[in-house]
Amino acid sequence: FQTKIEEEEIIPPDTLYNEALELMDKQRYGTAIQSLEKLERQHPYSQYNEKAKVMIVYGNFRLGRNEQVILAADRYIALFPSSQDVPYILYMKGAAYYRQIKDITRDQQLARDAIDTLQILVGTYPQSKYTEEAAQMIALSYDQLAGKEMSVGRYYLGNGQPAAAANRFRTVVERYQT
Repeated sequence: FQTKIEEEEIIPPDTLYNEALELMDKQRYGTAIQSLEKLERQHPYSQYNEKAKVMIVYGNFRLGRNEQVILAADRYIALFPSSQDVPYILYMKGAAYYRQIKDITRDQQLARDAIDTLQILVGTYPQSKYTEEAAQMIALSYDQLAGKEMSVGRYYLGNGQPAAAANRFRTVVERYQT
């Protein structure tokens, strides 16, 4: 019993990259990502590989695939830590965390992750064109954390625990006063 394994047709890297760009222009991000992943698979040392990884982050962001954005961003930064595109990648990663923040009743880890990522961008690349918007997302993420503390404080106050409530309110004043 033999199984036939089909081999993938090898396509030149520039062809795959240009095809992906055309697909991105047509807002066909999923298909574009497939072409870029094929480029990475078939030509791991191509001059287009770094650009392909940036476009994978972007395509996933446009599709709202926040988890994939974060993974692709981490992979890019690990492979190209001194690239000129790192500020953009950090911005996309921070924005992916930020977009997932729901409301103050939920766990606020996503707000903390957004703050951590975006503070790296603002601190390391203060001249970046993404810094201003990143600072706004940081401020709103801090507001989210403050809102959570206020919510918990109100809960304690409503349940006759004024000391616990005061501690939560004090945290808001000390950490999140803006």
